[in-house]
Parts: sequence; structure tokens; C-alpha cells
Amino acid sequence: MSGEKAGTGASAHVPVGLRERKKQLTYQAVSDAAIAMFLERGFDKVSVAEVAAAADISKPTLFRYFPTKEDLALHRFADHEDEAARVVAGRAPEETPLIALHRHFLAGLEERDPVTGLCDAPEVLAFHRLLYGTPALVARLYAYQGRSEAALAHALGGDGVAERLAAGQIIAVLRILAEANWRRIDAGESAGQVYAGAVRAADLAFAQLRAGLEQGR
Repeated sequence: MSGEKAGTGASAHVPVGLRERKKQLTYQAVSDAAIAMFLERGFDKVSVAEVAAAADISKPTLFRYFPTKEDLALHRFADHEDEAARVVAGRAPEETPLIALHRHFLAGLEERDPVTGLCDAPEVLAFHRLLYGTPALVARLYAYQGRSEAALAHALGGDGVAERLAAGQIIAVLRILAEANWRRIDAGESAGQVYAGAVRAADLAFAQLRAGLEQGR
């Protein structure tokens, strides 16, 4: 860590790192156990107490990790909350934010990244059916997207109205593209069959974003 000092100061930070890794492993294990139960029986038919028992922790401890039942299922989205912001912050000097985000999304399509919706792996399809088929999870997902918008607005230059409007449009486009891809796959098409159309849709969406955001300057 860049903030660590040499000598005793550095060694004092090691236990914190170990605790953090253990905490992350616990997050993942509890979330995985919950998702397995949700997929088997349905989100509404599994109680938080049952998840806690399956994970061998108390219910109060579970709520310290996951404030709501919905967060148990959406934990895997947590790493993606600031993904757009990270892409913008880490872009090449000659790239605009939209060019960097467009490139990143196309790369995700090529790699069949589940976040793009273009993934026909059975376990991913099952999770997406759980997500989009559960109103409470869809509603909670908007809270995650709100944090994505805030992080992206900051990466775009601040928390002003212009940055927030731009971030909101970009995050909405990414969500719509991903959901459209998943809908086609859920209807029976393979990721390979959807790929070309997904690329065209992404190109169109980012062209419209550029036109709209540049016009609004």
C-alpha cells in the first residue's frame, strides 16, 4: 500500500490486510450460499434466517455484512459499481470518456462478460432469470446503479448537474444494452448469434450518446 511506512508502521498494517481478505471471503461465501438457495427455491421463498443457518453465522452477523436480503443476491454486482468510473479515470490521454467506455463495452461483448448481458453460460442465465424475474431485486439494482452514476459523474469531472446528467445517460444506456442482450439469449439465441447485433446496438447507442452530449454542451 502506498500509504504504508517502513519498519513497524508497515508490519502493523498486515493484520488489517488479512482481516480484509477474510471479510471478503465471508462476503462471497454467504452470497454464494444465498444465491444457490434462491435459484433452487425462489427468492421470496427463502428467509434470511435460513441463509444465515446455511452459512453458519447468526442473523445479526449476516445483516452486518448485507443490510438487506436483496444485497445477498446482488453482491456480485458490487465490484462493478465503479467500473465505468474506473474506465474513464484510466483511459488513454487521447481517448474521450465515451470512446473509452465504448471500447470497454465492445471488449466485454467479445469476452462474453456477463455484465454486458452477452453470456449464455447456464449459471449466468439462471442468475439473470432470478434477477429480472424478481421485482425486489430489480428495484434494489437501481440503488447500485445510482452509486455507479455518482462514481462516474465524479470521474467525468465533478458532481455538477452536467456531469450527473451525462453519467445518468451513460449508465442507463449500458443497462439497456445489457438487458436487451440477455432478453435475446433468454428467448433461445446463443451468445454467438446475438453478438453481431449487440455490437451494432452498442455502436448506435454510443453514437447517439455522443451526439446528445455534445449538443448539450
